[in-house]
This record gives sequence, structure tokens and C-alpha cells, in this order.
Amino acid sequence: MRGLAAALLFALLAGAGWLLLQRRRPVPMPAGLSFLLESRYVERFAGPELLLERSGVSAGMRVLDAGCGAGRLAVSAARRVGPAGEVVALDVREGMLSRLRGRVSREGLRNVRAVRAALGEGELEEGGFDRVLLAMVLGEVRDREAALRELYRALRPGGVLSVTELFPDPDYRRPQTVLRLAEGAGFRPEARYGRFPAFTLNLRRPA
Repeated sequence: MRGLAAALLFALLAGAGWLLLQRRRPVPMPAGLSFLLESRYVERFAGPELLLERSGVSAGMRVLDAGCGAGRLAVSAARRVGPAGEVVALDVREGMLSRLRGRVSREGLRNVRAVRAALGEGELEEGGFDRVLLAMVLGEVRDREAALRELYRALRPGGVLSVTELFPDPDYRRPQTVLRLAEGAGFRPEARYGRFPAFTLNLRRPA
């Protein structure tokens, strides 16, 4: 029993230490943990169709899935925008993009373009998107101010950034924090959906 108690205590301390480190110096989720985003819990509170409905993604739009991971949102968005639209799926991790490409190939989609880049480094074209999806990603970005400024520039005037956060994601950011950062980048709040354990904030680039 003492050995088990010691092991549990060690696991708790290690977990707490990792969470503290992740809050101070966040890193993106490893590709091997992408299955966590496919759980019933995530589907219930932050499923792709729910988030696309909230963000107002529709046929013909050009959409950026920022921090796309294995393509959970990108594939559903590609179906929704149709052949007249396009989804740019951006992620810094090649492992995630490899899984995305496999998923896109299996679905037979031709309107998804994978881009390997980090948010906030100026790799995005300016004024090219109607919608930007940022789902459970903001807390993983080290320079969040720079990332939001870049996303602001990437949207067309009148375009919408849709930010979703889900508890107990280690990188969870509260609505007030998201709103403060977004307003600092020039966004104007438009709508809020949900409260706990998940919320979505729609933020518009003024026309």
C-alpha cells in the first residue's frame, strides 16, 4: 500500500509540475495524443458541426483552421464550404499534418490545403479568409498577442475569428482572457456561445 501511495503521490506531483510548465512555456499537443480530441466528451461540447454552426461557416467561404491538428475541424469545414470554397489547415507539427493529409485523402476532398507554420510568425497571407477557427489552441501559443494580430490581418474586413476553449484542457483560457487579447489585436466581440465546460467567442474584424 505504501508503494502504491508513493506512486500516486509522484504521479500527482509530476502532473502538477507539467501543468505549471505548460502554463509558463506552452508547447503544442504531440501528434500521438490527437486521439484525445476525438473523445465523446469533446464531441459533446465542442464537436465539429457545433463549432462550424456557431462560427457561421457556409458554402463558398475560405476558412483557416489555425492549429488544425489531425483535421477534426478541417475535414468537416471542407465539406461545408464545398468545391467553391477552400480550407487552409495550418499546424506547426508535421506529425499532425501527416494525419490530416491521410484523412483528407480517405475522404476524397480536394479543397483542403495543408500549411506547416507557427502562428504569429507572419506566414499567413493578408485579407484572405472569411472565417478563422481557433479551437483549443490559443493557450498552446507562446506569443498570443502576435498570433492574434496575425489572424486579424489574415481575415477579410468583416471576417470572423471563432475561438473555442474547453475545460479541462491544460491550456484552457477563460473568456475574459480571450476577449482581452482579441480586443488588443483590434477585434470586436460579436457573440458568445456556451459557458462551462466549453465556450465559443466570435470576434469580428471591423469592416
